[in-house]
Amino acid sequence: MKRQSTYSKTAEPPRTHSESSGRKRRILIVDDHPLFRHGIADLINAERDLSVCGEADNGPSALEGIRHLDPDLVTIDISLRGANGIELLKSIKAEYPKLPLLVLSMHDESLYALRSLRAGARGYIMKQEALDRVMSAIRQVLRGELYVSPSMSGRMIEEFIQGGGSQSGGSIADKLTDRELEILQLIGQGHGVQQIARELNLSAKTIETHRAHVKEKLNFQTARELARFAVQWVDQQTV
Repeated sequence: MKRQSTYSKTAEPPRTHSESSGRKRRILIVDDHPLFRHGIADLINAERDLSVCGEADNGPSALEGIRHLDPDLVTIDISLRGANGIELLKSIKAEYPKLPLLVLSMHDESLYALRSLRAGARGYIMKQEALDRVMSAIRQVLRGELYVSPSMSGRMIEEFIQGGGSQSGGSIADKLTDRELEILQLIGQGHGVQQIARELNLSAKTIETHRAHVKEKLNFQTARELARFAVQWVDQQTV
């Protein structure tokens, strides 16, 4: 069944007299986990200068929401059903080059922060960060600045100084497309082909094709060898 492309418009809190001189900055949240969307929306709406204008759970509905709601900033998760967050970043940037985009994701920033910035994001922050850091990232991106964590900023500077020298897992990630990297990570987390297909809203045949490409690029002969490597590689990223 084809996934319906809809977004939801959020009822924004009424302005008080003291807020009338300064418009609240309006944020569209793109995430396929309803509980997280609603939770972060409540937290943002509690801020005096921010409000959530809408929510979306996939790429097409996010684009539809942007066209109708005209947000000041969009937060985007990396893992979305169908086209992933990286592809969505590219699509939004092509249509709305000046719209600030902030990736808010559970995925390790060492793998996805630089990819996200290259795709058009102005910042990357992980979901497990403290609330005040999330709000700081939102405001920083709204000011037209880039945001990455202090540790990620240090890594990026070090890589630049070393001329892009490899880090743990960096050379592996550079060989793969965004979707292939996502699938490698899911394999390493113990997910099978059918489970990955359900999570990404893709066919099992498509997942098997991506897995075959990953296996070829990383020079593994069998799917079992790839799975063993993927588990070890994911463990290394969490150290």
